[in-house]
Amino acid sequence: MTATDLGLPRIGGLDLVPTTDEPQKAKEYKSDQEVRWCPGCGDYVVLNTIQSFLPTLGLKRENIVFISGIGCSSRFPYYMNTYGMHSIHGRAPAIATGLATTRPDLSVWVVTGDGDALSIGGNHLIHSLRRNVNLKILLFNNRIYGLTKGQYSPTSDQGMVTKSTPMGSVDTPFNPVSLALGAEASFVGRALDSDKKGLTEVLTAAAQHRGSALVEIYQNCPIFNDGAFDVLKDSDEAQRRLIPLRAGEPIRFGPEGEYGVGRGGWGGLEVGKVSEIGEENVVVHDPTIADTAYAFALSRLGDQSLNHTPTGIFRQVSRPTYDDQARAQVEQAAQAKTPDLQALLRGKDTWTVA
Repeated sequence: MTATDLGLPRIGGLDLVPTTDEPQKAKEYKSDQEVRWCPGCGDYVVLNTIQSFLPTLGLKRENIVFISGIGCSSRFPYYMNTYGMHSIHGRAPAIATGLATTRPDLSVWVVTGDGDALSIGGNHLIHSLRRNVNLKILLFNNRIYGLTKGQYSPTSDQGMVTKSTPMGSVDTPFNPVSLALGAEASFVGRALDSDKKGLTEVLTAAAQHRGSALVEIYQNCPIFNDGAFDVLKDSDEAQRRLIPLRAGEPIRFGPEGEYGVGRGGWGGLEVGKVSEIGEENVVVHDPTIADTAYAFALSRLGDQSLNHTPTGIFRQVSRPTYDDQARAQVEQAAQAKTPDLQALLRGKDTWTVA
């Protein structure tokens, strides 16, 4: 029996129990634990944003779960007055998959960092995305290992000097959005820690999405990689660099909207002046395109220099979820005629192992 069978509402496709009639407040989502991050850490802003937007979902706090791995961001469950679990390094998506599959009444969130998710947890992340498990994965990207004191991470700049790369990193960094799209994630978004409005919009859409949703959050580490995203937070620079993605609208940016995104060579996209591209050739954003090629092309507009940085929702498509299909198989097996266990044990299908 599901909440739908009982006539109860569904949020993001989940079978959920409604809240009480009294509206919830952000303070109800704050635990009694002292928040302990370094002064100036972007995690504070993200935490405040999430605690502020969760009441708008209309869910009971006991129907929300935050699961984290290892890292500064992974302290998140302690600070949320919901259920939660501080798990092991890189394995949060695997644990969350089990929970989402067995408990369709829960809204399951994964909080992870660029090191936790993309290094030791890389395989767990991509498989949860390709399976389209009903999870909301928040990837805090500060381009450094913070908790373990400043080693380079899978998103650190090439040539970056850290405690583990004293002569500069020779690794090619991941683009988390491109990686998620390559894994066929059905929802992919990006936001800045300092942009509460934009972050709230992406998180709300992710919460309402049925399936795997990955949101990359550019987050500042003031101790080991301070100012990594400052160019996107300066009002003048932001207008020239940030490319807001709004469904149904032409992709334009710049102080006067003078720049736009148009079709490029080899099926890609490119940035140019609208006066040169032509107004009619500016791409109208559509995150619901089934083929990942379009969203992937958007993700490739920018690089580590942040010269062009799309933010918002890259992809938002509907496809069957792993947990729905797994539960359907269990139900189908339960309804089928149960075979006699003793008959199976005493059957003729036997093997002799030498």
